Amino acid sequence: MTSRRGVWITLEGGDGSGKTTQSNLLNEWLTGAGRTVVRTREPGGSEVGELIRNIVLHHRGDIAPRAEALLYAADRAHHVATVVQPALDRGEIVLQDRYLDSSVAYQGAGRVLDGTEIRDLSLWAAEGALPDLTLLLDLDPVAARARLDSDDKPFDRLEAEKTEFHTRVREAYLALAAAEPERFLVLDAAEAPEQIAARIRARVEQLLAA
Repeated sequence: MTSRRGVWITLEGGDGSGKTTQSNLLNEWLTGAGRTVVRTREPGGSEVGELIRNIVLHHRGDIAPRAEALLYAADRAHHVATVVQPALDRGEIVLQDRYLDSSVAYQGAGRVLDGTEIRDLSLWAAEGALPDLTLLLDLDPVAARARLDSDDKPFDRLEAEKTEFHTRVREAYLALAAAEPERFLVLDAAEAPEQIAARIRARVEQLLAA
């Protein structure tokens, strides 16, 4: 990958952990400070990605676990090349909902595939690109399901999985964070949103000052 001047921040966590809320608050703070922010997501951060997102999240019927993992990797390859890297080369801040850690947690632990193989596939697809900071919103799956149940909208394919699936996902996320403490900031998603946002701002301030 080419050298970059921007900053890349990803948000990770189980469904219902509050990633969207924290992304909104962080974006508001960054833009208020005069920073140019590119908000994006995986899957679906590009035109091609939206097509893939519709397949992996809303397809009616089963998708073989390895096929699902490959679809996510295809989205990732195109997204990094056409959205993330150009923004970083322009010196902008990329604020992204989900990246390869989601694949390791959901397609690896959740689907009971080899997490190392999933990670290697993603790194190959993205030419080795890793975020500068990953914010992990950690929440007990039972509490997360209660949040999702309170929203008046249908579940996607992954949200609809059983508690055992989401427990494996959570455990995988925490293992990833323990393995890369310099990249991850683990946040208790049960705390008040403003408390979480304050912790995030403190870490991002350090990152921007580096």
